[in-house]
Amino acid sequence: MTVRELLCRIDSRELSEWAAFYSLEPFGYFRSDMQAGIVASTIANCNRTKNSRSFKPMDFMPFNNHNERKVMTGQDIKNVMMGLAEKQKEK
Repeated sequence: MTVRELLCRIDSRELSEWAAFYSLEPFGYFRSDMQAGIVASTIANCNRTKNSRSFKPMDFMPFNNHNERKVMTGQDIKNVMMGLAEKQKEK
């Protein structure tokens, strides 16, 4: 499904609810990466030396900064809003 198809099928309220749910309970690729990270960290921890640090699942995830939030500047917000306005003009 494309983004355009998605936006034709659900309203902004439902999309916001899904975004809020995802922030509490991630699903999709991030969730799969976490499961693989758990397995990888378990194997790595079983084979590490006594004095080395223990591994965490996030150590084996390709996007381990997933939960870090970037604070948007005023210019960032303006750019997003201008992009949305351009998309509306195209319709």
